[in-house]
Amino acid sequence: MSDARPNVLFVMTDQQRSDTIRALGNSRIHTPNIDRLVDRGVSFTNAYSPDPICIPARHTIRTGCEAVSTGYLGNEKRDARHLEQRCGPFLARSMRRRGYRTFLVGKYHAHPRDIDLGYDHHLSFEAFREETGHEVKTTARQGAMVHLPQQNRLPPDDNYEAWMTDRAVDLVGRDTDEPFFGLVSYEPPHPPFAPSPPFDRMYDPERLENPVKGDLETDHMDEKIPAQNHHFWTTREGGIDDTTVRVIKAYYYGMISEVDRRIGRLLDAVEARDDADNTLICFFSDHGELLGDHRGWEKSSFFESSCRVPFLVSWPAELPAGERRDDLVALTDLFGIATTAAGDQELRDGVDVLGTIRGDADPRERLFGYHRTPRLPPNFTGMVREGRWKYVFMRNGGREQLFDLAADPNERDDCAAEHPEVVSELRDALAAKLADAGADEFVENGTLRRAPYQEIDMGRLVREPYPEEPADALD
Repeated sequence: MSDARPNVLFVMTDQQRSDTIRALGNSRIHTPNIDRLVDRGVSFTNAYSPDPICIPARHTIRTGCEAVSTGYLGNEKRDARHLEQRCGPFLARSMRRRGYRTFLVGKYHAHPRDIDLGYDHHLSFEAFREETGHEVKTTARQGAMVHLPQQNRLPPDDNYEAWMTDRAVDLVGRDTDEPFFGLVSYEPPHPPFAPSPPFDRMYDPERLENPVKGDLETDHMDEKIPAQNHHFWTTREGGIDDTTVRVIKAYYYGMISEVDRRIGRLLDAVEARDDADNTLICFFSDHGELLGDHRGWEKSSFFESSCRVPFLVSWPAELPAGERRDDLVALTDLFGIATTAAGDQELRDGVDVLGTIRGDADPRERLFGYHRTPRLPPNFTGMVREGRWKYVFMRNGGREQLFDLAADPNERDDCAAEHPEVVSELRDALAAKLADAGADEFVENGTLRRAPYQEIDMGRLVREPYPEEPADALD
């Protein structure tokens, strides 16, 4: 290793699927700067958000702990200041204690809004609004039909992501005695799907693929998918035809290409430094987006579209370039990547990813995931990934699924009935893992807790309530 401690830069997006990088196989998308990161280092093609919902995923990143350790399995707007007592200092504070100057630019998604996450510089939407006077990040209508393509009238150099990138470039470029640890956290491609021009016309929907669908029983065995569809005004069965889905995908891709241009400016700022080769960069997302796959939308699912994420790690001074690896890695591992690079390893619930790349540590054999929706009937969902298999357990109704990802990467065929021995082994592994974590709510006497099936009703999302009579909207 180099004698000088490396800079560490985390770059993340929100709700970006793993299959949206040109250099990793998607020939229809334009991502030249994310491709630069692929060429710069190691790409993990089996990377997961172990708790694929916004707030739980971000708590996992900042604590290095799984959702059953943090206690956040759904988007609960609870005070998170106690997490440092529960899990240990947040990542930024841990890096400050290791001699790093630290900064966060962009989305952080923690409560309360003034929570101290341990950064020396913390620039988020409040600072953007104060400096620019903009009340919204985009001019898109953030109404109930949030998934439909929308127009963003703000010029691409005048929106929140442009402002973020300006501030991040300045912080990356500062010449100080300490190395830096920074997190630059972009909100796209999270809906509303409203890329700036010309990114809203980059992609011809007719050239994009239709969504992946299996039979309805398999796609919607997890009741949270149809419940969430209903919540977002797309009907329980999905409610959007394939032609419209391709139009939505075109806008979703446009948002990724727009944020890719921002990432290019960040990389240019890193490469302008004398210690560019001794700067470790991690690129990842908090979770994916179903985007019509399996007749579903958003996240909160263990289908690959929702829980598998981009995960790129580069450090030219220490790691190989242009390498692909299929190790099971997760957002839980980011804490260990940063602290290991800083010379004082602390893995918490993660594994030593840098050690596995160098051949000094063993890769993870099993990966576990968990989520649930607060304030609803018992809907805890657990996942186990091992080898070619993915096992999913749904407490609501005690239902189970098994997918052979080697033979069926699109998860169209539930093969639980054909492989009962695999189901039994992975079920027992999940129960043991939960028991070890003290998650008594979900396991009892070494057995997963089940509940009688209940249809879930999340209600309707109406951010701008509609009037009783259309004419009332004119008053």
